[in-house]
Amino acid sequence: MSHRAGFVNIIGLPNAGKSTLLNALLGEPLAITNPKAQTTRHRILGLINGPGHQLVIGDTPGILEPQYGLQERMMAAVDEALRDADLLVVLVELHQRPDRSQALLDRARRARCPLLVLVNKVDLGGEAEVLEACQRWQQALPQAKVVPVSALHGFHIEELRQHLVQALPEHPPYFPKDELSDRNMRFFVAELVRERILALYKQEVPYSCEVVVNSYEEGDTLTRIQADIMVMREGQKAILIGEGGRALRRLGTQAREAIERFVGTKVFLDLKVKADPDWREDMKKLRKYGY
Repeated sequence: MSHRAGFVNIIGLPNAGKSTLLNALLGEPLAITNPKAQTTRHRILGLINGPGHQLVIGDTPGILEPQYGLQERMMAAVDEALRDADLLVVLVELHQRPDRSQALLDRARRARCPLLVLVNKVDLGGEAEVLEACQRWQQALPQAKVVPVSALHGFHIEELRQHLVQALPEHPPYFPKDELSDRNMRFFVAELVRERILALYKQEVPYSCEVVVNSYEEGDTLTRIQADIMVMREGQKAILIGEGGRALRRLGTQAREAIERFVGTKVFLDLKVKADPDWREDMKKLRKYGY
């Protein structure tokens, strides 16, 4: 019996809904989501396994013009996704115009694989708007198939999942068939802490933070985790901790509860905040942090 397997990588501008689409296709909240731009920093692979197929879906950071080392590494992850895709999904928003999406179009046109343009968030407009948007993107990328979807509300998601599986080449599985992702538990713990930072703090603070999990000890009933939150300035450290440590305790409580739901045990979470002014520019540190 033949087996299908391949990489379907998603690219798009910040806030297009790439992580929401990944989660919808998987049926699991694998990637963190937030209305703030640049929520996704890493390339994350989610796996959909069936008796005769393995669909490897790659979520990527939103395409931008890099301003510092971290963003350069994020865009390198996007370019890696272009190189190894068997099918490239170009995710755009309903009201997004091709003539204002040149960086996205340039990357899509460089792809050496079939293209699928998904016009997302169609629940935000009427039938005429959706049709017009699909026509705009068909003209911009005539070699692509264009499909309207709503990742948040599940519109066309099941049909999309079936289409992606059928588009896969014949190939053995790339990963063990009982896995959900290529990432380990430490990665997801760090992301869940960062998700709470994005939700609880404003302005530049979330973009100046990196979460580093130093220890992860899983027991039958209790998981012990120690993690550092790296920030760029002492002032940001003070904001994260808050008066009398109240802000950090609130962050720790919410992050612990999210991690408990994810790992299925009680969690002891120890968070420390440290200032490191150059972590976003130092390539050695960025590699150490997984970029």
